[in-house]
Amino acid sequence: MNIPENLQYTKDHEWVLIEDNIATVGITDYAQDALGEIVYVEIETMDEELDQAEIFGSVEAVKTVSDLFMPVKGKIIEVNEKLEDAPELVNESPYEDGWMIKIELAEDYAEGEPLLDAKGYTNCIEEADA
Repeated sequence: MNIPENLQYTKDHEWVLIEDNIATVGITDYAQDALGEIVYVEIETMDEELDQAEIFGSVEAVKTVSDLFMPVKGKIIEVNEKLEDAPELVNESPYEDGWMIKIELAEDYAEGEPLLDAKGYTNCIEEADA
């Protein structure tokens, strides 16, 4: 299982890369593996301001549909349009080509709260699988 050290994570299995005031978000390798073959990604929250933990979209796999939760508070400023025609990118490259949204962080966003580092996320998975 691939858990890059340079990213932050949520207990809902999203990853976050914060550069300047922009957060790039996707689902983790663990999540895409658990979901199986992803056939559709729905994100209809472009240009919306959402609070942390609000639903920003969903992913549909062959056997299930799973909600996607905002890892940080902010405004969705970009959606990965490649996923519309190629949702399998989430399975093939969850941390690169399979990213889902970019968020402009809210002014009152507190850096790193309550995101997990790679070790914290690994512990979270191990506890869930125990």
